[in-house]
Amino acid sequence: MAEINYLAVIAAAAAALIQGALWYSVLFGNQYLSLRGIDQAAMADMRPPVWEMAAEFGRCLVVAAILAGFLARLDITSFTGALLLAFALWVGFQAMAILGAVIHEGYSWQLYAIHTADALVKIVLMSLILVAWR
Repeated sequence: MAEINYLAVIAAAAAALIQGALWYSVLFGNQYLSLRGIDQAAMADMRPPVWEMAAEFGRCLVVAAILAGFLARLDITSFTGALLLAFALWVGFQAMAILGAVIHEGYSWQLYAIHTADALVKIVLMSLILVAWR
C-alpha cells in the first residue's frame, strides 16, 4: 500500500476550505442567503467566527485524510482514477445523504443543488491534489 503524503492532506483540506469560502460568498452567496431567508444587507458585515472556520478546516481535514487513505489503499495514481473515485464517493455518500433532507425535511431543491455541487467540486479538488502530490 502506498504511503499517505500528510502535507498533501493539509493542502487538500486548505484548498477545500478556500473553495467553500468562495462558493458560498462570491459564486452563490446571494442565492444561498435568499434561499435561507437571510437578509443580505445584515450579512454583508458579518464574518464567520474563528471557531467556525477552525471546525470547517477540521472537517475538511478529516475528509481529505479519509480520501487519501482510499486513494492509497486502492493504489489510484492517475487523475482519471482519482476523478472516478471522487465521483463515486460523491454520488454514493454526499449527494445521497443531502437528498435525505430534500425527501424527509422539505429541503429545497435549489439549496440541494448549491450544497451538492459544492461537495462535488470539493471532493474532485481534493482528489486531484492528493493524487498529484503522492
